[in-house]
Amino acid sequence: MMHEPDALVLAGGPDPEREVSIMSAESVTDALRAAGLVVNHQVIDAPSVGELAEMSGAVVFPVLHGPWGEGGTLQELLEETGRPFVGSGPAAARLAMDKIATKLLAASLGVPTAQTALFDQRDPIPPIDPPVVVKPVRDGSSKGVHLVHDREGWDRVWGELSVVHDLPTHMVETLIAGRELTIGLLDRGKAGGVSPCNGLESLSPIEIRPASDSYDYEAKYEREDTGYVVNPRLAPGVASLASDYALRLARGLGIRDLARVDFLMDNEDRVWMLEINTMPGFTSHSLLPMAAADMGIPMPQLCAGLVQLASARGADRVEA
Repeated sequence: MMHEPDALVLAGGPDPEREVSIMSAESVTDALRAAGLVVNHQVIDAPSVGELAEMSGAVVFPVLHGPWGEGGTLQELLEETGRPFVGSGPAAARLAMDKIATKLLAASLGVPTAQTALFDQRDPIPPIDPPVVVKPVRDGSSKGVHLVHDREGWDRVWGELSVVHDLPTHMVETLIAGRELTIGLLDRGKAGGVSPCNGLESLSPIEIRPASDSYDYEAKYEREDTGYVVNPRLAPGVASLASDYALRLARGLGIRDLARVDFLMDNEDRVWMLEINTMPGFTSHSLLPMAAADMGIPMPQLCAGLVQLASARGADRVEA
């Protein structure tokens, strides 16, 4: 009888980030195989519970980005299959995908975040004076982000979006000029269930230096001139404060296994939370693997550790 694969790696999905997911999942599959695991790699669309159940693998590693694959829907289906899977559960995933809900929670936890309002297709007047950012509430990978520097720019963006039928919910956020920072979070399985935040630890901070105006989809995945500085020179206390904010937010959301929290640092060295990603990218440009490598955790060890963590969680559930 053939041995069931150690891991089922899922890629693709119906979200706009499908191509990024496929790239990330290929990297994860290669890393797991390098670690000696047997992997069943599947590119999916939007399978049913029954279809997922037919895909072999002791632990599921869903390397999907976007509302369906990362925002709770797939996690609900995976829970119904009864198999352990890498990443946050459906409730935490759904809340974290909603940028406004995340910002409201962050504010209640004392984590600074920029002023935000809903975008209204019926109202041509900006709810927040420019400069602002207009972006979808529940999309990732900087899809559909518009930087608005003045009223003329607002009129142009509002004119484009106001006529879109079934426009996904968008938000308007104060544009903070400054440096872009990200803090990766990883559960390395050392906590034994007693550490706060489900054992999550912060990884090395990374500063993102896009050659263009913003760290958009192209800068993240297509351009080769985006700069990344691991452990950048920061004012005293900034890195530890950002790490504290990231862990505080993850704890409040109920995140498990891994996450990445993005910040902007203004000219007065204040950090402002932008969003949290519950399944960060695993491409050659991705930041969580970069931060983990800086701490001596190469990709095979990173990915295999996450599979082992999920497997142990599944074993605990069976014993209970």
